[in-house]
Amino acid sequence: MRILVLGAGGTGGYFGGRLAQAGLDVTFLVRPDRARVLEAKGLVIVSPFGNATLRVKHVLAETVAAAGPFDLVLLSSKAYDLHSAIEAIDPAVGENTAVLPVLNGLAHYPVLDSRFGPERVLGGLCVISAAKGSDGEIIHFGNGASVTFGERDGQERDGRCTAIAEAFAVAKVDHKHSDDIQRDLWAKFAFLATLAGSTCLFRASVGDIVATGDGRQLIERMYEECLAVARASAHPVPDNARSFAWKTLTQEGSPLTASMLRDLEAGQRIESDHIVGDMLRRARDAGVAAPLLEVAFAHLQAFEIRKKREVPSM
Repeated sequence: MRILVLGAGGTGGYFGGRLAQAGLDVTFLVRPDRARVLEAKGLVIVSPFGNATLRVKHVLAETVAAAGPFDLVLLSSKAYDLHSAIEAIDPAVGENTAVLPVLNGLAHYPVLDSRFGPERVLGGLCVISAAKGSDGEIIHFGNGASVTFGERDGQERDGRCTAIAEAFAVAKVDHKHSDDIQRDLWAKFAFLATLAGSTCLFRASVGDIVATGDGRQLIERMYEECLAVARASAHPVPDNARSFAWKTLTQEGSPLTASMLRDLEAGQRIESDHIVGDMLRRARDAGVAAPLLEVAFAHLQAFEIRKKREVPSM
């Protein structure tokens, strides 16, 4: 299996790096600056699961066509970079290529389907906290790093998901070949929209929010709104995922925040429209009352409007 990984940042760099470390045929599609770092220092992973310095194959946008097509494209861009990511991987996608997006949310699927056809686009998600360090190294925080994937219509095609599962197994990456990826996508979407909406709204961790007089109740109500949207969309969140989310979202003393809050506080672009905004639009389309999602999304929109207006000092 020939695998193309878009980017070598926190998510793509970690999972692609583990696949390459295991000896699989992996190529990274990167920008020129990142290519220079990879050539000079290699792909460096710092992780509780083991550190690594790897010499990896990489191509640029202008040379990826000559290297393709690939059997699998692992797409891990931020939502606001989706269109440029699609343009970058397009020359590498052939008739039998599978595209595995592990972006947050669901709004990217219609866009990918329109470009590549739904038969080429798998459903996927990942759980990891990782970022690119100041020297270009991939820093993996915590002990979790998993990938879940599957055919969105539940129909196995040419054993491609089985082959992907075998690749992750060889790389000793925690993975799940889901027989109902829509269920898993909605479970994460409901959880993440709540986590991002609440921690960004309060500018605080889960533990700090639930320590207030009404914080726990407000988080629970926002999650209930998201659960109602999932039910109205015919993808109810199963009991085990709901129980895990309740515990995680209301754990006393928890330092957990959404990565969106970390991006916001760092002055970086955020995926507000793709996650909280998309959940709110789905709520309105389904006739589900979602007042807390409305407040959270208005808050994020106001932040982005203000950020665009601010002029950097000279």
